[in-house]
Amino acid sequence: MFGHTFYHGSIRRFVTIFGTLFNDIYLNRPDPTHNEIHTIKVPVTYGPKEKVLARLTADPELNRMPAIVLPMISFEMTDISYDGSRKLNTIGKRYKKDDADANKMYYQYNPVPYNINFSLSILVKNTDDGTRIVEQILPFFTPEWTVTVNMIPDMDIVMDIPIVLNDVRLSDNYEGDFETRRALEWNMTF
Repeated sequence: MFGHTFYHGSIRRFVTIFGTLFNDIYLNRPDPTHNEIHTIKVPVTYGPKEKVLARLTADPELNRMPAIVLPMISFEMTDISYDGSRKLNTIGKRYKKDDADANKMYYQYNPVPYNINFSLSILVKNTDDGTRIVEQILPFFTPEWTVTVNMIPDMDIVMDIPIVLNDVRLSDNYEGDFETRRALEWNMTF
C-alpha cells in the first residue's frame, strides 16, 4: 500500500504473547483424602470456543475415543480497534544507527495506537477444575499484566504492553439427561 511493502509480524507477535501467558497452567486433582494424585498440564489452543465445543459434542453416543479431553483453554483474537487517546505526533520518528556503517541511519515513524481484544475460554467438566484454573489466572491481573516485548528487533524498539482483564463470566452448558456430556465454560475478555 502506498508504494511500500513491509511486515514486522506485530499482530502475530501479540497473539503469540497472549497465548504464551496461559501455556503453563497445571491442574492438581486431589483424591478424597486431599492428597495430590494427578497433575494435568492444561492445553492451550487458538480458536473460537464454538469450534472446541462442536468437536466436544460431535459424538452423541459417547462411544468413540475422545478427541478432546477437558480441561482445555481456548483463545482467539476478536477485534482490533483504534485508540485515539494514545496517539502520538504522526511525523515523529525513532532513529537507529546502522551497526555496519556509522554514516547510515534508519528511522521509523511513531506507531499507530490500536487495541487488540482477545477472548479466552476455559472449558472444564466440573466446577472444581474451573475454579482451580481461574484462581491461577486472576491474581496476576490487577486488572492488567504488563509484558515487555521487543516489537521490532531491527530497530531495537522495546515496548511495555499492558494486557487488561476486562470481564470474567461462568456459563454451564448442561442440558439433557445424565449421559449427556457437560461442559462448564469460564469466559474472559482481555
